[in-house]
Amino acid sequence: MQLPRQLIESLAGIKGFDEDGFKNIHQSGEQITSARFNPSKISGIAELFFNETRAEPVPWCRNGFYLKDRPSFTFDPLFHAGCYYVQEASSMFVEQVLRQTTDTNFPLKVLDLCAAPGGKSTHLQSLISHESLLVSNEVIRSRANILKDNIIKWGGSNVVVTNNDPKDFAKLSGYFDVIVVDAPCSGSGLFRRDENAVQEWSEDNVQLCCQRQQRILADALPALKETGVLIYSTCSFSLREDEEVVDWLVNEFGLQSLPVQTDAAWGITDVLTENQNHCYRFWPDKLKGEGFFIAAFRKTSTEELAKLKLKGVIEKASKKDLPVIEKWLKADGLEFILNRNTVYAWPAVHYNDMQLLLQNLRVIYSGTLVGELVRDKLVPDHALGMSLLVNDKIVKANLNFDDAIAYLQRKDIAVSAEKGWQLACYNNHPLGWMNVLPNRVNNYYPKELRILKERIA
Repeated sequence: MQLPRQLIESLAGIKGFDEDGFKNIHQSGEQITSARFNPSKISGIAELFFNETRAEPVPWCRNGFYLKDRPSFTFDPLFHAGCYYVQEASSMFVEQVLRQTTDTNFPLKVLDLCAAPGGKSTHLQSLISHESLLVSNEVIRSRANILKDNIIKWGGSNVVVTNNDPKDFAKLSGYFDVIVVDAPCSGSGLFRRDENAVQEWSEDNVQLCCQRQQRILADALPALKETGVLIYSTCSFSLREDEEVVDWLVNEFGLQSLPVQTDAAWGITDVLTENQNHCYRFWPDKLKGEGFFIAAFRKTSTEELAKLKLKGVIEKASKKDLPVIEKWLKADGLEFILNRNTVYAWPAVHYNDMQLLLQNLRVIYSGTLVGELVRDKLVPDHALGMSLLVNDKIVKANLNFDDAIAYLQRKDIAVSAEKGWQLACYNNHPLGWMNVLPNRVNNYYPKELRILKERIA
């Protein structure tokens, strides 16, 4: 791999940069695979097909782990069940930043501004309390749909997925306790994973990215409350996208730079900017992970709080419909929202907030999509099956591995089970719905999510 000469020259003198080590690690061909398990669905990696003998923990992430090799996740049913998320290890450091700057036991409103495909959002959802609310946003609609799918797979109901430009959040002045901006960048930190990124890198693109990052941050900051926390990160090594943006944020908006404690054994390089602000660099020759940069700030200026009023009330399911709906769910603490015949379950504690967001943002998903009411019956949605809300009385059909893969490919399967709607499961983890009829099984796994490959034995 031929690294850009201009990049190497620009990194000279930065704390932690070792030119020989940097070049060698990029030439090594080493590929690191890491993942993070879902604590709402499993208790640890021993439940996964790669067990403790083949995995080691990511030191800065409670539920993160490294794999010794990269298995075929496509053909692991537990991956499709949302039991874990394959995520780059360095980016998991957001856990340390959030825990050290914010009381996560307190109900929070959190915005993940540049969220697709969903690594940080699923991570944040696991870190905040059930009484907290996460808004997961992506400006590009196609990527927002991928984000929605991953949020659904993770299973939480306290998430709203939006498809908005950062400037749209300015109307929610002082609304969020935490804003995470994993900003679009020139991508030099991912050269090992994507050699195309090397060809696309240029100093001009770095400058364009820096300008875009500043615009995104300036547009989003009004939505952060006084004393709220901003977390800024990139997968770039460039000073203009990293330290210089940190100093710009402090100088332009009066933010307070926040230190984060690290362990020397982790290999993370703590850096002070030219203006003595704290930030953290992940050099791939110093630790087990890709290039990454992160910094945290506390807002000190006072924003005029948004005076937003609800424009009417979102329609709830009628008393007539409730018995049909509630038999499918653990209904405590939920409000059931009816949009035509589509039923959503919202945590009751977030009912007003979700209405407010629906009326002020382009919301593409909220809470948990329960299903469609058809002739006084509910046709359950895939999202309900993946959620943590399914009534314990719902029948679960535990499939063997071959049948689970066939189910995920939307192939016909034969099950000896009682008739009616059932959750197809693997190792007791739901994969989706099926309807067992007298002469066949109707597979309701979503067509757009099905496995298209054929497994080679």
